Amino acid sequence: MLVEGLPRVLAGESRLNRAVRWVHVTELLNPADFLEGGELVLTTGMPYPDDASRLRDYVDQLADVGAAGLIVELGHRYRKVPDELVAACRAREVPLIELARGVRFIDVTQTVHALILDAQGALLRRGRDIQDIFTALTLRGATPEELVHTTAELTGAPVVLEDLNHRVLMCELLGRPYEPVVSAWSRRSRAAPTLEKIAPSGPEGWLIAPVQDHQGLWGRLVLLDSRLTGEPDPEHVLVLERAAVALTMARLAGPAWWERRAHRSVLRDLCEQRFRSPADARARAEALGLPAFGHRLFAVVIRHTETGTESEHLDERIAKALAQTGVRALVGETAPGRIGVLLALAQASAWQPAAERIGRLAREELGPEAVVAVGPGVTDLSGIARSWQEAEQTAEAITPASPERWFYVPADVRLPELLGVLREDTRLQRYAERQLTRLVEHDDRNGGDLLPALRAYLTAAGNKSVAAKRAGMSRQAFYQRLHTIERLLGCDLESGLQCTSLHVAVLVLDAGGTAVPGT
Repeated sequence: MLVEGLPRVLAGESRLNRAVRWVHVTELLNPADFLEGGELVLTTGMPYPDDASRLRDYVDQLADVGAAGLIVELGHRYRKVPDELVAACRAREVPLIELARGVRFIDVTQTVHALILDAQGALLRRGRDIQDIFTALTLRGATPEELVHTTAELTGAPVVLEDLNHRVLMCELLGRPYEPVVSAWSRRSRAAPTLEKIAPSGPEGWLIAPVQDHQGLWGRLVLLDSRLTGEPDPEHVLVLERAAVALTMARLAGPAWWERRAHRSVLRDLCEQRFRSPADARARAEALGLPAFGHRLFAVVIRHTETGTESEHLDERIAKALAQTGVRALVGETAPGRIGVLLALAQASAWQPAAERIGRLAREELGPEAVVAVGPGVTDLSGIARSWQEAEQTAEAITPASPERWFYVPADVRLPELLGVLREDTRLQRYAERQLTRLVEHDDRNGGDLLPALRAYLTAAGNKSVAAKRAGMSRQAFYQRLHTIERLLGCDLESGLQCTSLHVAVLVLDAGGTAVPGT
């Protein structure tokens, strides 16, 4: 219909994507008194003055009220649109279109209004569908991760859930890499204020909805809409509003350990190397508040035996205690019986005090059986998986017989600890059986104590006097037992190699990794 008027855009080309809320025909010079914003104004220009300043004032009114654009039909007042009007529209970025031929404005308004009403009806129906989706998620107690994921799927845009400290707790990027989306997040987020209504905010045109809890504003749900100008997609606004309400209800429903969930997710992704690249890993960790660049990073594993309700939120208590001491870290449960801590320390600072602090906290919170193991320090997150693996292996190897320390490092895993880790290896089991079966069977038949005597001798590194004292025997009785051991096993206890072989077998037996008869 407008095509018949041979339309030509004269100004405001960058704003042609504005949504048209209504079409208004007017020949008044004070249109702002009758507009609310979003209207497309049609005019023949009949009342336009020749005074350029009054033309600029007319355009300023349209721009200030938020009119979608201005269409001027030529032939009645003008043969061409005045240059002053064009200049004023360009200065205020108001779309200006001329019609070289006359068209019936009534046909234009009827057609456009019918389209607008149809679109509004469709949006209302879609709004009910969106409401139903989030209501169903809320009723079944959907996790915050599910709510964020659903928001991204419905809008087709990346979505971030952040707290008031501008830390990215959860995000759904729809397959995009983390680095370009969440890099330097805190700085970028602070440049995008929360507006009174959902509208493009900040230099990147984000759509932002507040999330509340019992204490008021808790955080923000951010839709990273790719369009930097123009009105937001109404459906995107609906989705974001409903998602923010669902997240608020989830927080009001009870304690929400969302920060811990975020820490656990990132820690597990780092341990299992699920990030696409080191840049992605660094961007995600920094967006959660960990200064990964320019720091030394340490993987810490806390092994504990707490179960049931007693083990709930142990990571939360440890994280709070660390935060009170100024230690920067991610803390989260990485597996049943395991709490992971990723420390970020300044290059020049010593790591041992922080590790000891964690050890003391673990003992206070988890009891004396808690074991804290620290992996080698790294300067890039790409190496943290190896550090984590070594810390995990160290924590697994430490036994009650190990020297008592606040924390352990891989160098503390010596032969007894190593054999304890390998105790399920059937090759070691068969080795111990071959070495010790005759000795154990003799003790079982005769109620003897040859195995304790051998253990004391080997532990004392062949010092018979010390071994006899430890075994609680006289020297003569102890020497007789050693002679019996040599006869039964066909060995020479003066041989360093044979003693080493027997000592390994005894350690395997003590680690519980063999089914030697009678043990």
